Amino acid sequence: MYILLAILVVVAVVFVGIYNRFIRLSNLTKEAWSGIDVQLKRRYDLIPKIVDTVKGYAEHEKNLLEEVTSIRSRLLQMNGAGEKGNVENHLSHTLKSIFALAENYPDLKANQGFLELQKMISEVEDQIQMARRYYNGTVRDYNICVEAFPSNLIANLLNYKPRDFFEIEYATERKSPDVRF
Repeated sequence: MYILLAILVVVAVVFVGIYNRFIRLSNLTKEAWSGIDVQLKRRYDLIPKIVDTVKGYAEHEKNLLEEVTSIRSRLLQMNGAGEKGNVENHLSHTLKSIFALAENYPDLKANQGFLELQKMISEVEDQIQMARRYYNGTVRDYNICVEAFPSNLIANLLNYKPRDFFEIEYATERKSPDVRF
C-alpha cells in the first residue's frame, strides 16, 4: 500500500513539474512574441513617414508605396507568428525596395529626413532580428518540451501543440552575399 502511494506521489510530482515547465515556456514564448510585436509597432509607425518622404521624389513609383501601406494595414490586423511571419517577410522585402529606389533619386538620398528615417528603420530591423532570435529560442525550448518523452505524454493530454518559428521567407536572405573587389 505504501509503495503504491509513493509511486502515485512521484508520478504527481513529475506531472506537476512538467506542467509547470509548460506554463513557464508558454509564457516565455508569449513574452518573446510581445518583444517582436513592440519592434514591429515601431516599424509600422515609421512606415507612413518614409512613404510621405519618398512620395515627393518618386511619384511614378506609386505602386510600391501603395503596396507598403497596404501590407502595413494588413499586419496591424493580424495576430500570431505563423500568419504574421510570412507577411512581415514581404514587408521587409518591400522596404528594401524603397531604399533601393532611393538610389535613383540623388536629392532623396541627400534628404536629411530620409537619411534619419533610413537609419531608424535600420535600427528597428536590428531590434526585430534580435527579438526574432529570442522568440525562436523560446519556441525551440517549448517545442522540445512538447515533443520529448515523457513530457510529450503530458503535452498530448493537455493539448499543447508545437509553435511556429518566425522564419525568413526569401532564400536570398539565407545565403551570404557574394562580395568581390
